[in-house]
Amino acid sequence: MLVDTFGRTATDLRVSLTDRCNLRCSYCMPPEGLEWLPKPEVLTDDEVVRLVRVAVERLGVTEVRYTGGEPLLRRGLVDIVRRTAELRPRPQISITTNGIGLDRLAVPLAEAGLDRVNVSLDTLDRAVFRRLAHRDRLDDVLKGLAAAADAGLAPVKVNAVLMRGVNDHEAVPLLRYCLERGYRLRFIEQMPLDAQHGWTREGMVTADEILARLGEEFTLTPEDPAARGSAPAETFLVDGGPAAVGVIASVTRPFCGACDRVRLTADGQVRNCLFATEESDLRTALRGGASDEELAERWRAAVRTKRAGHGIDDPSFLQPARPMSAIGG
Repeated sequence: MLVDTFGRTATDLRVSLTDRCNLRCSYCMPPEGLEWLPKPEVLTDDEVVRLVRVAVERLGVTEVRYTGGEPLLRRGLVDIVRRTAELRPRPQISITTNGIGLDRLAVPLAEAGLDRVNVSLDTLDRAVFRRLAHRDRLDDVLKGLAAAADAGLAPVKVNAVLMRGVNDHEAVPLLRYCLERGYRLRFIEQMPLDAQHGWTREGMVTADEILARLGEEFTLTPEDPAARGSAPAETFLVDGGPAAVGVIASVTRPFCGACDRVRLTADGQVRNCLFATEESDLRTALRGGASDEELAERWRAAVRTKRAGHGIDDPSFLQPARPMSAIGG
């Protein structure tokens, strides 16, 4: 098992398949993009599946989420999902995506064994989308969401980041849109993971602000906290339920004490936290002929160094050198 010194067990593995993305969301990267990882440094499909197999068969991982960058850009994604679904015990399999191309891939992914998707949607306004993402692709994202629902990738979850003065007026419209279509919306506080290092606490729209705005239009009832477990989102029933909305308050209401996640970057580095400043290299050992058990023990050793929390409120906090696109959500 992947157990740290604080007694937390990591069972949820987030695997980045690429640092590349076809959007340029301002809370992640600059309009001109970033310098991508050289192809030889990126894990091959076989290497990804082998490490996932080690995690599932030897280390107790029960959930695997493929992320990016944008995972739909990975040519081998469908086959990676299929091979993951063949593992025993079979893990739950999901992807986090911006939705571009999902209209074409939703059915093949579902047939391969994908269980569900998380799709980023920060606005319903085309002009605001262009301002945020520097691309005119809103229609593609909406088509991708509809295709995921039609393919049975349920529940379709929608992730939204509100930015002050940009799209913070869209909390209510976004929730109405998702309620009408049966999507599960989760608002995420903007985190200090942008490549530009321009994040400020003052510029962040907080969970309290989001809930206050939603509360002007809807009756929100907190769900039983005991049911939350290690889930990052606080969930609220909307107008008595059964529909609900979530808020992931990573900054103002950290949930590090219940964290069950571990991350593997596209170049084969173990990260214990989105905000970690240290990584543990598995790729070198993998390519150097290490056995599955040797890889597993390296992974166990990496997780044992996990810190108590992300430390954003600590005066010594340093934003990680890698932006979100290079870490994987």
